[in-house]
Amino acid sequence: MRFLKFLISKVFIKNLGLSILVTIVIVLSVLLWLKIYTHHGRSKPVPDFYGMTPDEADSLASKMKFIVEVVDSVYVNNAEKGTIVEQNPAVGIMVKKNRRISLTINTVNAEMVIMPGVVGTTHRQAKAILEVNGLEVGRLSYVPDLAVNNVLKQLYFGTEIEEGDTVPKGASIDLVLGTGLSNRKTIAPDLTGLTFEDARNKILNAALNLGAVLYDETILDEEDSLQAFVWKQNPVFDEENLVRLGSPVYLWLTVDSIRLPEPDTLEIKP
Repeated sequence: MRFLKFLISKVFIKNLGLSILVTIVIVLSVLLWLKIYTHHGRSKPVPDFYGMTPDEADSLASKMKFIVEVVDSVYVNNAEKGTIVEQNPAVGIMVKKNRRISLTINTVNAEMVIMPGVVGTTHRQAKAILEVNGLEVGRLSYVPDLAVNNVLKQLYFGTEIEEGDTVPKGASIDLVLGTGLSNRKTIAPDLTGLTFEDARNKILNAALNLGAVLYDETILDEEDSLQAFVWKQNPVFDEENLVRLGSPVYLWLTVDSIRLPEPDTLEIKP
């Protein structure tokens, strides 16, 4: 009975209420401290620094309460010199203010590489050798010669370049190839659905040249261009209509799969 009377006494109820109040105040204080300490709800998406100079990136980062730091440099042939080509964290990642963002810029001066000798090799061998050395196959031209599809000359900006000379990494090397003593022809490869890089390699492997490349209105930025695929080409793939070696192949690219031709599903019954 005494214990029951104690539970309903004013002293117990007063102390119990005080304890509950103190507990609530402590819990709310801890939650408030955690919210302030972790900047809860104050995360922001990382902006897109690609293509900016370090000064431009620093200005934008300051406005958004971020810190940027150039940590590396690389040479990218198709990017403007001195601009940002990589960032970490990536664009759109949610981070809190004062987060440090690492940047990689494109070097102002291209890295130089030693020109290999590809004269006397086949077209395919020359392509492999150039790529291993950080170079690309440029324009292909053909002249009558007994050495069919073998490299007769290697050119840089229209001038013959010797083995051992230095050229910028990523440079395009034009090749003069032999066609034999007759005008040889080949089949234009089927490029539908291929990315630009895959289509370009297939064109070069067929001893043809890359013509104009046209992007449709669905290509809005660099990421779209990397994901784009061929939806139309000229000349078209046709095993009966051959094209001369070295002919240009024109490409139309998109990211809209609706533009791809529908497969022929017509069933032919015997």
